[in-house]
Amino acid sequence: MASLQDQLLKAGLADKASAKQARADKRKKQKQQNKQKQPTVDETALAAQKAAEEKKARDRALNQQQQQEREKRSIAAQVKQLITTNKQERKGDIVLNFTHENVVKRMYVSNDIHKQVTKGRLTVVLLDDAYELVPTPVADKIAQRDESYIVYRADLDTRGNDGKDEQEEDWYAEYEIPDDLTW
Repeated sequence: MASLQDQLLKAGLADKASAKQARADKRKKQKQQNKQKQPTVDETALAAQKAAEEKKARDRALNQQQQQEREKRSIAAQVKQLITTNKQERKGDIVLNFTHENVVKRMYVSNDIHKQVTKGRLTVVLLDDAYELVPTPVADKIAQRDESYIVYRADLDTRGNDGKDEQEEDWYAEYEIPDDLTW
């Protein structure tokens, strides 16, 4: 069905110029009405949108927290598996002393195990309140996941056999010795 304007043009009651002018006037009038119109604010819609955004933010935070807890449990399970599959037998009669949280602990091991620990080939780790011995490469993997499981590593111990720090021995090195000193 044709518009009224088209029907008037066909009937010859209007010409193309006046039809074009009428369309332009109609467009201008519509634009002015749109400009004058104040947008109505729907407060309930805004409140609902704000509540939805807050809920999304809470959900994101909760999901992130749950993801961190899952990762933490996963790391603990990986560490436990590494320790249980790689722990060494520690039967013996030689005492292995090591420190954990500034307390000297002892473990009885064989002579071969004691040598491996002191050379840094074995590391003391903590698993479920019990001390275990694992190879140092496995301890490196454990340390990458969680450093708190590592108790004692001889290869990282900076103290010498006599218990003195290397820095303590060289405190006097920067003093000049006079040439005319007689004993």
